[in-house]
Amino acid sequence: MSEHAGNGAGPEGARERRIRTGGIELCVAELGDAALPTVVLVHGYPDSKEVWSEVAERLSDRFHVVLYDVRGCGRSTAPKPLRGGFTLEKLTDDFLAVADAVSPDAPVHLVGHDWGSVQAWEFATVARTEGRIASFTSISGPSLDHLALWLRKRAARPTPRRMAQLLGQSARSWYVYLLHTPGLPEAAWRGPLGKQWPKMLARAEKLPVSGYPTASLPDDAAHGAWLYRDNVLARLRRPRTDAYAHVPVQLITPTGDAFLSERLYDDVEQWAPGLVRRNLAAKHWVPRTRPDQVAAWIAEFAASHQEGARPRETAPANPYARWFAGRLVLVTGAASGIGRATAFAFAEAGARVVAVDRDPEGAARTADMARLIGAPEAWGECTDVSDEQAMEKLAAKVAAEYGVVDVLVNNAGIGVAGSFMDTTAEDWRKTLDVNLWGVIHGCRLFGKQMAERGQGGHIVNTASAAAFQPSRGLPAYSTSKAAVLMLSECLRAELAGRGIGVSAICPGIVNTPITGATHFAGVSEEEQRRRRTKASRAYGRRNYPPEKVAEAVLRAVVRNQAVVPVTPEAHGLRFMSRFTPWAQRALARIEPPL
Repeated sequence: MSEHAGNGAGPEGARERRIRTGGIELCVAELGDAALPTVVLVHGYPDSKEVWSEVAERLSDRFHVVLYDVRGCGRSTAPKPLRGGFTLEKLTDDFLAVADAVSPDAPVHLVGHDWGSVQAWEFATVARTEGRIASFTSISGPSLDHLALWLRKRAARPTPRRMAQLLGQSARSWYVYLLHTPGLPEAAWRGPLGKQWPKMLARAEKLPVSGYPTASLPDDAAHGAWLYRDNVLARLRRPRTDAYAHVPVQLITPTGDAFLSERLYDDVEQWAPGLVRRNLAAKHWVPRTRPDQVAAWIAEFAASHQEGARPRETAPANPYARWFAGRLVLVTGAASGIGRATAFAFAEAGARVVAVDRDPEGAARTADMARLIGAPEAWGECTDVSDEQAMEKLAAKVAAEYGVVDVLVNNAGIGVAGSFMDTTAEDWRKTLDVNLWGVIHGCRLFGKQMAERGQGGHIVNTASAAAFQPSRGLPAYSTSKAAVLMLSECLRAELAGRGIGVSAICPGIVNTPITGATHFAGVSEEEQRRRRTKASRAYGRRNYPPEKVAEAVLRAVVRNQAVVPVTPEAHGLRFMSRFTPWAQRALARIEPPL
């Protein structure tokens, strides 16, 4: 092995060198201080190292970041002959040559995407790399050995579910069959496919075309076909049964991946004890579409497995951790009730939490508890959601100090009851300012930041079962919540193309402090207190906990649900609004019991 330095293409500000090994030259780019822990990023097919540019730049302030063009790709040379030149054994030789050159005295943190992950699984499970890898993050690429055994297990016991999994993955793997066809991939990539691929990729994944793919794409893809030909059938026929990871493994799974089913990773825990799983609502090319989140998870995992790092206390697995760990979640109305329960639920899943409320002490207490529960970071912010300027300042502060919000929960709301004739114009203004305008401000300001970032996100708006049900006793409240529901549906349609989901949560009778602060229009102060007490007792007897609403919020984000009734009465009223509206109108005429 030998090397020489030079300058060339790659991430902005990268230092480039060439490393000779096994009769080829590998083009290696480096960012960041070489004295820092080293992260090696390995690209997939038909990519070159530039697929990692945005992730690399985000990691370079904390790590020595190394990207290299896999043999036959980008600015690296191809083996001669091509056949037999791309085996996993030779790819492992390449990795070790790079690791020895860029970090001779310390193990490296390994990250692979697509075929970069496929080969990195080999690096992380063969004996000759032990001691050279500190951690491994796998993105959208399984071990071929694990895949072969996964297929055999399902074929050996062909239950309907397992057959569906086999057929589903077989359909997703259509391109693998074509890549084994002699001459076809080379002709397609060096012909029309190579010219159209950037546009196809930009359209399918909503990718900005900026320095990626590079001009070497046709040759990269033609050469890379041998990755499949040299390895896939050989490993499917004779998989290693000892392919256990000898390093800590983090698995990032894009749930919208068109090529790889989530089910492929069902058995990975047996091969990688202590596996950390992350799910990302995105398509296949997450290094380009979600670089912020990918870089954050890589940095967190690498830092936690760096030599000298304090070992993290193990906690019971949270079913939502793979979705929300490390994500930034902002919840309004977080000082009590549904808002506080929602902040805690995200904290338990490992999210970073911004608790917002007009009660500063309540917001601070929620943030303090969120950190104790499991949030790596949590902050309390005092803001009145009905104040447009205050919300603009909050949005600017959050973006500058904490980052762009991944999940926004517009939960703040107030209660108002009483007939339309008794409800004053001021009552209407207060109700709409908080219940509707507070949601509008949140969606407009934080939703705009999500859209401009271009990496997706989710907005949850708390409406109510009252949005479905007219009532002579709740005209202002029901109107505000019906408006929130329609706003959510409109916004969902607008933002769907940007990868941003929108959900309307519609609880029924939930035991929260809102009843104790509800304003009853047209009655004396003494009657106000009596009705609040009576309502609180009724809600207390019903005793539906806000924690169940919080769980529905997390579930709605994971499933990207549009409208989510919570509590049996909410489901019933939703059904009636769609199928028996005449019954709802009759119900609306009944005098409220308070």
